[in-house]
Amino acid sequence: MAGCLIAVTAPLAGNEIQPRELSQFGNWNAGGVERIKDLASIVGVRNNQLIGYGLVVGLDGTGDQAPFSTQSLKNMLNQLGVTLPEGVNPQTKNLAAVMVTTDLPPFAKPGQRLDVTVSSLGNAKSLRGGTLLMTPLKGADGQIYAIAQGNLTVGGFGAGGADGSRITVNVPSVGRVPNGATVEREVPTSFNQGSYLTLSLHQPDFTTAYRMADVINASFGEELAQALDGSSVQVRAPSNPNQRVTFVSMLENLTLEAAEPPARVVINARTGTVVMGAGVTVRPAAVTHGNLTVAIGENPAVSQPNALAQGQTAVVPQSTVEVKQDQNRMFLFDPGTALGDIVDAINEVGAAPGDLVAILEALREAGALRAELVVI
Repeated sequence: MAGCLIAVTAPLAGNEIQPRELSQFGNWNAGGVERIKDLASIVGVRNNQLIGYGLVVGLDGTGDQAPFSTQSLKNMLNQLGVTLPEGVNPQTKNLAAVMVTTDLPPFAKPGQRLDVTVSSLGNAKSLRGGTLLMTPLKGADGQIYAIAQGNLTVGGFGAGGADGSRITVNVPSVGRVPNGATVEREVPTSFNQGSYLTLSLHQPDFTTAYRMADVINASFGEELAQALDGSSVQVRAPSNPNQRVTFVSMLENLTLEAAEPPARVVINARTGTVVMGAGVTVRPAAVTHGNLTVAIGENPAVSQPNALAQGQTAVVPQSTVEVKQDQNRMFLFDPGTALGDIVDAINEVGAAPGDLVAILEALREAGALRAELVVI
């Protein structure tokens, strides 16, 4: 509630926490635009990718025939006490070699369950109806952090005919196993180590970093935070784990007004998508844009001589060339023209997305576009 006295705990000398009354600084959780938890993350608190190689069995003839699938099957049977004769390679269409991936969230404890994604490694047509056998999931350090196993759910399917015709909906060679992995090892974090926490901004900005440190210090009534650079804010935190969790809970819900992003125009050259930020402006410039279209048509004719001419039938080429140029009007940008005026002017001359890209590139080369042009 606005204007209330809020009792919080703040770190004092020696990293000890004592309750204290903050001065009346208004509603610390409702006066800004964005929360700190939406603008930054704590360094060291992160996901870790896991990957594993496994086998999916129980397919209805839609498996693969890759050599590594056969080798994996023989190794698995050998570990289960089944020894195949030398030179015998089992031929099965109900088996598929797969890669299993998942993300291990921070602070995950042994026994917790994770969803896993299962992707075909060979030429399996579909994983629908399959069961993933026990698969160790390893981290980048080679250690096993989870074990995956379970029945697959596949959103796609395919059907084919004897003549080779086939129809496929979505991607049947990828599936998921909800709660299919069990965490076996905890990843150590630096959250409870040291006297400081570092907030890392998702979008580095000096203004946002300064405002974040200022809001933290104003809210807790002490010089707890300092901006190290445009993407890092260091905050002094209590050493007691329980108090540190409480402190971070209060910290990440503080709000502030993030800085305006830089003026930027993003162009996707593959799809023709153009996105312009609100801060995009142009200097005085006159623009005209016209499309030049050249159409060449071929209408070959057949020359057929009469019976007494002793000639040969021949194909006579007949080409038509048509040149068309659009007569678009020139439009003028006044100083400080904003985004809406740019869009209206370009729409008025009927420019397509490809034309818009050409106009923006020309404006940049002319030094009239006050924005960064990014092509992805």
